[in-house]
Amino acid sequence: MPLTISESLAGLPVFLAYFGLALAFCVLYCVLYVRITPYAEYRLIREGKIAPAISFSGAILGFVIPLASAVSHSISLLDMIAWGAIAFVVQILVFFVTQKIFSSLAHDMENDRIPSGIMLAVFSIAAGILNAACMTY
Repeated sequence: MPLTISESLAGLPVFLAYFGLALAFCVLYCVLYVRITPYAEYRLIREGKIAPAISFSGAILGFVIPLASAVSHSISLLDMIAWGAIAFVVQILVFFVTQKIFSSLAHDMENDRIPSGIMLAVFSIAAGILNAACMTY
């Protein structure tokens, strides 16, 4: 017997709760990330600089990958919040570690040094993939 529209959409409230919470996490992550970095991503990107656009894009992807894993593997909204927070912390730590490795990172972003932007993006995405894989227990 085919499903009715109401039966098909029965999970919509749960979808909206997870999706809304995930979007809120993403907004919060972006707001915090641009505040902790010693350079102004949005201004630099508006100026047409590629390196900060690459690094910020990688940071967002590096956060969203494990966040998606947290959503798909969580057993409740609270569980998703806990694992989303872990993903959040891991990505912030990735920035600080990368900044220690590349001490001229802020200068490189301001001067649009693309290799530095790529390295920060790659570290962020790699950490995000590993973080997501570890969440699948």
